[in-house]
Parts: sequence; C-alpha cells; structure tokens
Amino acid sequence: MSLYLLLAVFGCLAGVTTVLFGFGGGFVVVPLLYRLLTLTHPPGSPAADAAMQIAVATSTCVMIFGAAMATRRHQRAGNIEWTRVWPLLAPIAIGAACGAAAATAVDGDSLRWAFAAYLALTILDCVLRPGFLARPATAAGHAGAASNTLIGLVIGLIAAFLGVGGSVMTVPLMRRRGADMTRATAMANPLSLPVALAGAAAYVVLAWHAPALGAWHIGYVDLRALLILIAGSWLGIRLTTPFIGKVPDRIHARVYIGLLILVLVAMLLR
Repeated sequence: MSLYLLLAVFGCLAGVTTVLFGFGGGFVVVPLLYRLLTLTHPPGSPAADAAMQIAVATSTCVMIFGAAMATRRHQRAGNIEWTRVWPLLAPIAIGAACGAAAATAVDGDSLRWAFAAYLALTILDCVLRPGFLARPATAAGHAGAASNTLIGLVIGLIAAFLGVGGSVMTVPLMRRRGADMTRATAMANPLSLPVALAGAAAYVVLAWHAPALGAWHIGYVDLRALLILIAGSWLGIRLTTPFIGKVPDRIHARVYIGLLILVLVAMLLR
C-alpha cells in the first residue's frame, strides 16, 4: 500500500511539472518506477530485467493523459501559439514510432545510461548556450518546412526512445525562438501528445518478445501503476492550473534547469 501511495504522490508531482514546465511523465515517472521495480523484484526476474522498459512504457502512457489535460488548460489561458506547433506534430509522431521501436530492442541498463547522458547534455546546453536562461533580444523567425521536419523527426525519435515526451527539447527550442517560459512550456504539451500516442502503441505492439510480466501488464505497460499515476497527475494538474503564467520568467527558466539536475541525480544513484 505504501508503494501505491508513493506512486500517487509522484503522479501528483508529475501533474504539477506538466503544467508549469511542460514535462512530468518521463522525468518524474521513469526514475521512480525504475527504482520501485528494481527494489520490489528480485534480480534476474522478468520485471527486474525489464525495469527500464516498463518504466519508459508506462510513463509514455501517463503522458497521453497529462499532456492532453495540460494542453486544454493552457489553450483556455491563451498560451499556445498553434502556428508554431502544427508544423512539428507529424514529424514528431513519425520519429516517435521509430524511437519506441528502437527502445524495445535495447537492454535496460543501456537505456538508463542513455537517459542520464541526454539529461546531462540538455542541462549543459541550457546553461552554456545563450537564449534559454534569458529570452533572446530578438525573436527568431519561423523555421522553414524542411527544418521543422528534421527537427521534429529528431525530437520524436529521442523522446520516444527515452520516454521523456520531447519537452526537454521543445521547451528550449521554443525559448530560443522567442517564446517566454509560460508559452514555451505550454506548447511542449501538445507536442508531447504524438510522442505519447505513437510511443505507447509501439511499446504495446512491439513487446511480443518480452517474457511474461504478469496479468497487470499490456506489453511493457504496468496497468496498476498507470492508473494510480493518472489519478495523481489529474490532482496535480487541477491544483497547479491557477498558477499558470504567474511565475516570473527568469525564475521559471532556472527552476526548470534545477528540476532537470535533480532528475539526473536520481537516475545516477543506483
């Protein structure tokens, strides 16, 4: 029961970070589920060996709910610039299907280290390259179709492979294109939906070769964890909605990086 309560609490936290920072499913749920699975299942058991795949697959499904609800809340608040979002949706979905397929063929430990390495690179990029901690003086123009297609494919591929929803790439992207943190994190939510949908389908369909994980699993997706995390996420989103757009931009950007650092530390501790 205490494990389920912990899942609910972290689901609520995922809802909070989804609304305020555009991420939550991957960066909160993946480290937590990975840790719980390795602690509660003996080494060598199917669930322990596939702990990272289960964590990534389940978090991807959580993102469907969280990103959809957060998108609705931000749309009501007028924070989503759809002209920036539409050109990236289809390429991200295609890349996500390929990324999820690749992740099912990689061992869990390699996936965990890839997750940690990507986080570290993202943190360094946000801190060292101009345009994230402070909005650029002049906003970048809209990218061309070829550029958006390539960027979308890469975002979808990496996001689904690591189960992170793409927000860790789309928030800095929109930030450097001139958006404030409120709008950048708002647009990360609809851009996470194709990753979540394509990724979840791939993890269910392409897990045919995985050993039996139990009655509460569909492919690599842990249904009990999924339901509890969705309930917690719904509560977190409801509680956080009144704070949309009220966090000062510079503080918003710094807290975003701070959260990424905390998640990186959690993934490196084993």
